[in-house]
Amino acid sequence: MKNKSLLMTIAILLIATYSEAQVTGVFTDSRDGKTYKTVIIGTQTWMAQNLAYNTGSDCWAPENNANHVSTHGYLYTWEKAIKICPSGWHLPCDAEWTTLANYLGGWQFAGRKLKEAGTTHWGPQNLEATNESGFTAIGSGKRDFKGMFYDAMSYGNWWSATQGGFGAHYWILYYQSSTFNTGDLSKLMGISVRCIMVK
Repeated sequence: MKNKSLLMTIAILLIATYSEAQVTGVFTDSRDGKTYKTVIIGTQTWMAQNLAYNTGSDCWAPENNANHVSTHGYLYTWEKAIKICPSGWHLPCDAEWTTLANYLGGWQFAGRKLKEAGTTHWGPQNLEATNESGFTAIGSGKRDFKGMFYDAMSYGNWWSATQGGFGAHYWILYYQSSTFNTGDLSKLMGISVRCIMVK
């Protein structure tokens, strides 16, 4: 009986923690009137959608298809990404991305909690994706500096404000993995932007 009570208490605590991570809201960008879902994850407030602000240059619709912007947002160069978040928000640095990953159990497991479940915006083996964080990461792919688009449905990529050895850091989710990794990328590449609220 004591064991059942203990298990029930643990379950209630886990549900409470889960509910806290699902505190959601909305934010309207005064620059263009677009509204974004937001989510509190741990101590951080994130946009729960990719940024879709059209800067007129150095931003592209994923797969060069304007119909994708409403769901996937735009792909931006790093130089554009570093200054594109609306007032009160900013491009997250590696420390902020790491805080997110750690809160969700570490880089080995965070991917499953960040990725949208199912295969609408991911490949057919979207392993163990639950989106229990409410972050709703989707596979928007990349644009290279030659203008080629690739990796849609396979990879989700987001810029970090942290510069790297030959470019800038970015954070990566893959449809066949539950990990959340980081790497270096040329600043001329076009990838997604997620903004985090300034504290």
